[in-house]
Amino acid sequence: MINIQNKSDSVIIVVHEIYGINKHMEHVCQRLSEKHFDVICPNLLEQEAPYDYSQEEAAYRHFMGNIGFMNASEKIKNVIQDSKDKYKKVYLLGFSIGATIAWLCSEEECLDGMVGYYGSRIRNYTDIDPKCPTMLFFPETEPSFNVDDLISCLDEKKVEVHKFNGQHGFSDPYSPKYNVKSAQEALGLMVDFYRRLTGSKTPTSRIHVCKGE
Repeated sequence: MINIQNKSDSVIIVVHEIYGINKHMEHVCQRLSEKHFDVICPNLLEQEAPYDYSQEEAAYRHFMGNIGFMNASEKIKNVIQDSKDKYKKVYLLGFSIGATIAWLCSEEECLDGMVGYYGSRIRNYTDIDPKCPTMLFFPETEPSFNVDDLISCLDEKKVEVHKFNGQHGFSDPYSPKYNVKSAQEALGLMVDFYRRLTGSKTPTSRIHVCKGE
């Protein structure tokens, strides 16, 4: 687990990808800490070492066979409950399977906001109606589903959706799919979103397409 304390009254709970707490997650937590948020990143893998990107299939099998979305979401809900009495604002940030887990937690009453990067499996849980302001980031295309179809399903919900140039993983500087322009834009939108919530919890509904290179 990563637990960074800045004596902030707001905490961001980061939900990692299938690989675990790797350099990308450490990088994300550090960037958020530099923005003066407290940060918690629980280890959902139940093992110390993260998977390498070359072990994608093994990492996916481990998650689906030993953890699963429902079990992982319950663990994150427990972290949310543990945090609500310590902080004025409790936020979630998820990446890939972590974004879907965060989405499954978005109906928690004590959650103040949620951001998800390329949560592909959200398409299996479109019955969820977030009770907190929610922002989702997607790439232009995904190999397993039509991004625009999913965005259309989300359009009537209290969700702010942004579509970026690039592929799944565009925000990860350690991935060959890294897209600098899209990553920087998404980071700016995410930080502004959390900061905006310190003054307002009014959900918005907006579709945005990043015309990056």
